[in-house]
Amino acid sequence: MAWLEVFASKAGADLLVLAYRTTYDAPVLITRSANNYGPYQYPEKLIPLFATNALDEQPLPLYGDGGNVRDWIHVEDNCRALDAVLRRGAEGEIYNVGAGNEVANREITARILAATGRDESLIRPVPDRLGHDRRYSVDCSKLRALGWTPQVPFAEGLAATVAWYAEHRDWWGPIKSGDWRAYYEAQYGARFGAERGALAD
Repeated sequence: MAWLEVFASKAGADLLVLAYRTTYDAPVLITRSANNYGPYQYPEKLIPLFATNALDEQPLPLYGDGGNVRDWIHVEDNCRALDAVLRRGAEGEIYNVGAGNEVANREITARILAATGRDESLIRPVPDRLGHDRRYSVDCSKLRALGWTPQVPFAEGLAATVAWYAEHRDWWGPIKSGDWRAYYEAQYGARFGAERGALAD
């Protein structure tokens, strides 16, 4: 599915929920979360993919110049935010969930390499995705007004997450075979080829 369709479907889902509230007076709440990270995250996302690839000394396919910025929130902080909204949120309201950890992908990559004892030779710049947003962040003031604040500092949470993947190869090792391999090849195979071709020119 194209990224535009993904974003459109998320926005459409929000509107369906709000329409249901308007029509049936349903007690709905909506949350919009920034990028989650933490243990047990499927290794297609940046942090688990790069951590597991680095541990296996495999290439880290970094999109574009690596300058895309995201706000990262540890999954436990996200769960605490959802609990705060469920318990204290106003019906029909939308709450943004983020931790204020705006970090570029290239910095995440460098931190993962350092945590795994690998060097930058594993980085493979690959052509960026079409329509890849350069930066996104969310205003969480409405959520913080409910008394919620993030508890996991990003540096600490990232280090703990990489350590978790290092200690749980039995969980992600089987995942990164079979169907996952087909996904990975579809997502990055042509990009690796384009990168190799550019180097040859």
